[in-house]
Amino acid sequence: MGITDLLLLGQERDLKSERGVSCDGALPAASDPDLVARAVAAKASLGSRAMILGHHYQRDEVINFADIRGDSFKLAQAAADNSSAEFIFFCGVHFMAESADILTTANQKVILPDLAAGCSMADMATATQVDTAWQVLTKLGVAGKTIPITYMNSSAAIKAFTGKNNGAVCTSSNAARAMRWAFEKGEKVLFLPDQHLGRNTAVLSLGLKLEDCILWNPWKPNGGLTDEQIKKAKVILWRGHCSVHGRFTVENIKDVKIRLPGVQVLVHPECQHDVVSNADVVGSTEVIIKTVKDSPAGTKWAVGTELNLVQRLANENPDKEVVFLDKTVCYCSTMNRIDLPHLVWAMESLVGGKLVNQIKVEAEVARYAKVALERMLALP
Repeated sequence: MGITDLLLLGQERDLKSERGVSCDGALPAASDPDLVARAVAAKASLGSRAMILGHHYQRDEVINFADIRGDSFKLAQAAADNSSAEFIFFCGVHFMAESADILTTANQKVILPDLAAGCSMADMATATQVDTAWQVLTKLGVAGKTIPITYMNSSAAIKAFTGKNNGAVCTSSNAARAMRWAFEKGEKVLFLPDQHLGRNTAVLSLGLKLEDCILWNPWKPNGGLTDEQIKKAKVILWRGHCSVHGRFTVENIKDVKIRLPGVQVLVHPECQHDVVSNADVVGSTEVIIKTVKDSPAGTKWAVGTELNLVQRLANENPDKEVVFLDKTVCYCSTMNRIDLPHLVWAMESLVGGKLVNQIKVEAEVARYAKVALERMLALP
């Protein structure tokens, strides 16, 4: 079985697990008045054997029980650094739990409390589609000078493809470093799966022109592009996006500046190019948190990122005015699937001797994915 077959197998297994039954019917009711007490008791019973990781976009009811909160890569690293923790409860989404499994030891087990917690962006690039695109680049004679860079928000199978083909993983914080590194190694970059982060990085950080970037549509023959467009392009962007960050518009910026005089607009680089270009500050989740926290009292911020985080920023910074950039409420629907009942169910099951919802990446896929992750860590 070749690496492509293994990648496809890994992708198929991922999809099957995400569609599978997340619990066995013993899920506690959200209205259970003893739910918090049960969570406290289960966590205490597991003790140092277990570690709970909470992504910044999680509900407060879950974050309250997290040993560490952070972005996806910070949490995966935290799991890897705590080798004494036998069980890792990853309160995030599927690709994050995969990354934790890849980076932790064979003795550690990663648990996703709800298997339905996926990521729409990660699902926009499947191993089959990326393999098809690479075949086109190979046929045109440009694959050998194209370096793939994949965002952390991608499946283990896509990370493995990247590692296999001399590429690296990136985060929103180091995307510019990763892309510069790629151009030192090749002439083109295939950026997966978030078109907006790729475009913003290429144009605003590296100084490329918008016309240097083309958009590969996996649902169209040849990506919807001519051979000449592919040969000429410097950056091939995958047609993927974040369903939350992609909703913000320039009209939102104009509106909030009228409604709230003196407000500064702070957005994530997964937002559309015109939004990022018109924002006052652009940064990763960690940068967004630090920017608001370190700003002077009385500062006004309109934040373009996931609503759970924006509400938490407002609550934790009462001396500032923090509002959601879009007047329409929008949670990340898949990230929001992890709730306290699922966390309690997963912990209590383990206390009772039953391991549930373990995320396990195929060994060969994990090997190449780890290569891509290690290349990122080695970036200058």
